[in-house]
Amino acid sequence: MTKKSLTRREFIGKSTIAAAGFWIGTHSLSAKQEDLINKQEPPSDRLNIGIIGTANRAASNITGVSSQNIVAVCDIDDNYLSAISQKYPDAKSYNDFRKLLEQKDIDAVVISTADHTHAVATIAALNAGKHVYCEKPLAHTVFEARAVAQAAAKNKKLATQMGTQIHAGNNYRRVVELVQSGAIGKVSECHVWCEKSWSGGERPAEKPSVPKNLHWNLWLGPVVERPYHPSYLPKTWRRWWDFGGGTLGDMGCHYMDLAFWALKLRHPLTIESEGPPVKQETTPAWLIVRYEYEAREGMPPARVTWYDGGRKPDLVMEGKVPLWKNGVLFVGDKGMLVADYDQHKLLPEPDFAGFTPPPQRIPNSVGHYNEWIRACKHGSPTTCNFDYAGALSEAILLGNVAYRTGTKLEWDAIALKAKNCKDAANYIKSEYRKGWSLV
Repeated sequence: MTKKSLTRREFIGKSTIAAAGFWIGTHSLSAKQEDLINKQEPPSDRLNIGIIGTANRAASNITGVSSQNIVAVCDIDDNYLSAISQKYPDAKSYNDFRKLLEQKDIDAVVISTADHTHAVATIAALNAGKHVYCEKPLAHTVFEARAVAQAAAKNKKLATQMGTQIHAGNNYRRVVELVQSGAIGKVSECHVWCEKSWSGGERPAEKPSVPKNLHWNLWLGPVVERPYHPSYLPKTWRRWWDFGGGTLGDMGCHYMDLAFWALKLRHPLTIESEGPPVKQETTPAWLIVRYEYEAREGMPPARVTWYDGGRKPDLVMEGKVPLWKNGVLFVGDKGMLVADYDQHKLLPEPDFAGFTPPPQRIPNSVGHYNEWIRACKHGSPTTCNFDYAGALSEAILLGNVAYRTGTKLEWDAIALKAKNCKDAANYIKSEYRKGWSLV
């Protein structure tokens, strides 16, 4: 069958031996080289992409896929929608992503909305037969994260990728190789810290008018209705439990990603959190979360601890590890390894003088967005697909559940419940208002 005899959708979605060979043979291309190749493609061979959420964080995501055809844009803010429509005048515009998903020529969507609408938009897109790129975390609740992963598994031919851009960097890959090669011995302890802090107070009492450019009801989506207030958006929603997950929800998927990848983690056995007194409406100024994992694939049981809002591991505060603002510290029985986005060090440094790194075995990425673009076209793998990202997001969100219940949770990953805390169910799954569902 020739390319001309295929429909455009069939051609883009067709996974062939030739496509697989293209993936294997060009995996060492730089992201800039891949962008150039994408832009040299004839328009008929490019993906038709719908953009859901067009401003703030979305700007980088749009740039990341701009080599393709942007055929639809959606935002609940008419000012943002007007701005992106000027850049892509041929794209159809929408306020409701559900209407966008009815557009037949869309092959894939990029979702950059607030956390509370990630799952409803993602599952609707998968059910509509669209490839999906979604910002992190993958969902707002543990139940949603599992539902998204299951929807992706059901639609195996659709390419998925979560927005953990640092995963594509060479530094993370070299760290994974060092840990998994045994450079610091068996690792049973990992510490992850982030200086950032999202927190707030009580629900505003004022009820100002909704700005004319804002479709407030659509922004709320599945969340129980409440009056508009500028304290919620556009950039402050992360500190409200109904819309975000605080610092852990914001940054956990980026830094915990390295621990998950290197230590081959999935579902924790227990989760315990500490922080300031719990507030009903808003997230804490700081948080420490302790996870316990069983032995995995030749690796011993592991304790992983998250710190944010200025808290750091004792090893850092004692001067045994560099005082970086953010970091991931692996503690092995033969040494330590500390990393952030761009650098890593083996510690104590004198013990590793003259150390020869293991051979590179993880190919350099063609670029985080280009992995997904290529997967949409050829069926090649993505490294942050919704199976991996779903488990990572579940663990991140469970840290907030443990904090809000004040209980060390004994986690049953199969049943998706805390065996020792009935109250956890209130935070594992949230009720949707009428008109919204994951079906």
